[in-house]
Amino acid sequence: MGPDLLSTSHDLIERAHRGDQAARQQLLEYYRDYLRRMVAVRLDRRLAARIDPSDVVQETLVEAAGRLDEYLREQPIPFFAWLRQLAGEQVVDVHRRHVSAQRRSVTLEQQDADLPDASADWLVRRLFAADTSPSNHLMREERHERLKAALATLPQRDREVLVMRHLEQLSIAEIAAMLEIGEPAVKSRLLRALIRIRERMGDPV
Repeated sequence: MGPDLLSTSHDLIERAHRGDQAARQQLLEYYRDYLRRMVAVRLDRRLAARIDPSDVVQETLVEAAGRLDEYLREQPIPFFAWLRQLAGEQVVDVHRRHVSAQRRSVTLEQQDADLPDASADWLVRRLFAADTSPSNHLMREERHERLKAALATLPQRDREVLVMRHLEQLSIAEIAAMLEIGEPAVKSRLLRALIRIRERMGDPV
């Protein structure tokens, strides 16, 4: 997605609200790729062989289509924030159904907090790819695990903004619209999260 997404989706919402059926379909399809990234980041890797993120996205879009009239009447939050919320609920439901054998209680809050290991690894690599670290492989691996542990100790809202920016690939403007805060506040949260990670690592900030 790019910075023009917000204005484009606004136009589609206006047309859909006036009863334009083509706009309704375009509005839902417009976010398919983004939702797939969002779902893939949050699916437990134990489910990879059984669950395709695209299937979760399709279920999300079917539910959204059925509830679109209600959304268009109320428009309580930005449209892609609403879709993201529906997708998050679908992810939680998938975990409930497929990880229940592990007797693991999963809620939406827990799912946000418990970023799957593969996604946490990916996020650490993206955040600290240019970070200076020892050349010894074992020492690099140890530092990577320490960084991942530091990431896990962040407050959920700080970790989530890092995920949205670096894994879901949302722009600052899109994150701001989704969280209903200003762009400076988003930048502040991102910086604060990185500072907190370095503090937990004992690194200079």
